[in-house]
Amino acid sequence: MPFDPQFQELYDRLAAEDVRPLYTMTLDEARAADLAAIQAGAGTPEPVHQVTDETFAGPGGPLPVRIYRPSGEGPLPVLVYFFGGGWTLGSIETGDAICRSLANAVGCLTVAVGYRLAPENKFPAAPDDCFAGVRWAVEHAERFGGDSTRVAVGGDSAGGNLAAAVTLMAREAGGPELLAQLLVYPNTDQFADTPSLRENSDRLLFNRKSVQWYWENYLASPEDGGHPLASPLRAPDHSGLPPALVITAEYDPLRDEGELYADRLRESGVPVESTRYPGVAHGFFAMAGTLDAGRSAVGQAAEYLRKTFALAATGG
Repeated sequence: MPFDPQFQELYDRLAAEDVRPLYTMTLDEARAADLAAIQAGAGTPEPVHQVTDETFAGPGGPLPVRIYRPSGEGPLPVLVYFFGGGWTLGSIETGDAICRSLANAVGCLTVAVGYRLAPENKFPAAPDDCFAGVRWAVEHAERFGGDSTRVAVGGDSAGGNLAAAVTLMAREAGGPELLAQLLVYPNTDQFADTPSLRENSDRLLFNRKSVQWYWENYLASPEDGGHPLASPLRAPDHSGLPPALVITAEYDPLRDEGELYADRLRESGVPVESTRYPGVAHGFFAMAGTLDAGRSAVGQAAEYLRKTFALAATGG
């Protein structure tokens, strides 16, 4: 189908400005341009009752963490969220608007983990950091008014990849127990050769060259891409993982591998809800300030998490 009308307007502006692909920029330029574009698309961030910045001892040194606490009496359920950016771009600021919206809409403590970026820090630095962040969030939840027995993970793009990886790590480690995983257009297979990957080559959008650039930054060697923590679709066993909401976009090279991951979870007995948003491209989830589809997707994620946490509170 054609672009969503609102997304078409955005696309026309990109074309008029002849916006350069991030993979043609220096690393510093790409990081600055990515953050600026995300903040512009997100609109005015929502106020949250309390926002606290801290650091914790990560596997490779201190890491930043930001805790968003909405109004309301605790103990509140906890969402640990990982920002996107191809493991190369992004920071806690990248996911700030999303975390604020989810904290308010779900009524949960939202914890954003500032994991190490590539290419300075290759795989598996990012999943190691994110898993350490989940453990920290569980250990310190009560200090911030959170419920350490009701914890979910989520992320968009590379953050979705990392959320999926963390569920595999938690299962193998015997905990922490996670109630759900929110996977928004996640990378799931470094060796993917899908129709969506082949078809999406538009230089004005996130495309197959973007995907390859990020993987090249992230992995020390192509062989690392076969590791389940890099490519969760390649894990030999997906049973026993937490229920998932998988959100994909029609015009996204990662669309098919995200949907294949949803299928694999279902085949393994994991409860899954999945939705493909038509007419929009990769990144739309972070554009709730400018796209109705972005607002709808954030709303869907919030409703899913709210229901999941409420069911757990009643022992369901």
